[in-house]
Amino acid sequence: MQNIPVIYSAEEALNYVRQRDLPYVRVGVFDVDGILRGKYINRDKFESSVEKGLGFCDVVVGWDSNDQLYDNAKVTGWHTGYPDAAVRLLPATMRTIPFEDDLPLFLCEFADKWEEVCPRGTLRRVLQRAADMGFRVNAAAEFEFFLFEETPHSVREKNYKNLRNITPGFFGYSALRSSVHADFYRDLLDLGRQMNFEIEGLHTETGPGVLEAAIKVDEALLAADKASLFKTYTKILAQKRGWMASFMAKSSQEWPGQSGHLHTSLQDRQSGKGVFYDASKQYGMSDIMRWYVGGQQALMPELLAMVACTVNSYSRLIPGFWAPTDSAWAVDNRTTALRVIEGSEKSQRVEYRVAAADINPYLALAAAIGSGLWGIENKIEPGAPMTGNAYEAKLPESRALPRTLWDAAQRLKASKAGCALFGDAFVDHYAATREWEEREFRRAITDWEMQRYFEII
Repeated sequence: MQNIPVIYSAEEALNYVRQRDLPYVRVGVFDVDGILRGKYINRDKFESSVEKGLGFCDVVVGWDSNDQLYDNAKVTGWHTGYPDAAVRLLPATMRTIPFEDDLPLFLCEFADKWEEVCPRGTLRRVLQRAADMGFRVNAAAEFEFFLFEETPHSVREKNYKNLRNITPGFFGYSALRSSVHADFYRDLLDLGRQMNFEIEGLHTETGPGVLEAAIKVDEALLAADKASLFKTYTKILAQKRGWMASFMAKSSQEWPGQSGHLHTSLQDRQSGKGVFYDASKQYGMSDIMRWYVGGQQALMPELLAMVACTVNSYSRLIPGFWAPTDSAWAVDNRTTALRVIEGSEKSQRVEYRVAAADINPYLALAAAIGSGLWGIENKIEPGAPMTGNAYEAKLPESRALPRTLWDAAQRLKASKAGCALFGDAFVDHYAATREWEEREFRRAITDWEMQRYFEII
């Protein structure tokens, strides 16, 4: 296995490409839905881009996941003529793609006016806020996803019905199932090491063909890069095998939804020590951690659109399906939206369990971390921790989560804290994209409607 090249500077990136006489490289930028939009560029273009940046048609920030144009966006649209968006190439993000002859891949960020609505840029600004407060943020993501013996052609020919999972039955943590498909597990684990999104744990989850992967912890911006690349390249690896991986929040009425839980912790920037742990406090929670959890709990209903980002997300947020319905917190309780995990100075952390596998990792982490920092700044005390089944608890109305994407977008638009954390331009643009998504859904005629109303009404 080839070692991962360590690139920190533009000069090192240029030398890497020149020394190998590579004729072209790949570049990509993650859009508002967490989709990697990219292209190949030749070496001359790459060399100029390292210094001067490059351009993507700014339709990339003006269309949805189905390449349909927003009619309610201000940053771009027919009214601007869809010019090129300035894009900043990030040499330090380089990794090589093993099934493209180790071709280098470089991530990018939107720049100039488009930086205000850039998902990676939004998280970077939140992390600068943390740095200004004296903190470094570590994070890790874990994803559940279904694997199907299908292709992009076959799922469309079947109209996404009667799809064949790679395995039947339940079989959570199954040594049998994972051994039968050990070649795929090995390929995915190796790919994570080769492309610098190392997987810490990988196992079957309960359900037909569903896996769970935990990605190794890192500084939060790098963790978001790794989570986003994991989703993209897991799909690619599966399709190269004749399978498909789905990260929908909920793809079946019969099975629980697919989670995208996020773990975060803070360290002191100078000493490197964890600041969430205090042995003298209840549950080992320092004041800083308690306020961080308090901020996350208080702002979760306002920022939910950044985390539950699709119409489908809200099909998962129902009682009894391993997903929260209110912004409750607890210690080591998997029925709550926030799960405090007790540990040592190095391991004490909080798990943001409201997130599903359909998240844009940059924006979900921005919401999780930003709300926690807001809590520290304002010394927000959380409510009492839950005990037992949080689904059965009666919480204040202020803790209830929005039940639809439209409602979540309205809460975000009205959030003073959200605008302070992420900027007015981002909140305005992002809320508009979620309103568009809900409107697109309402145009659809579902199977349920046809079966219920076609004859009898």
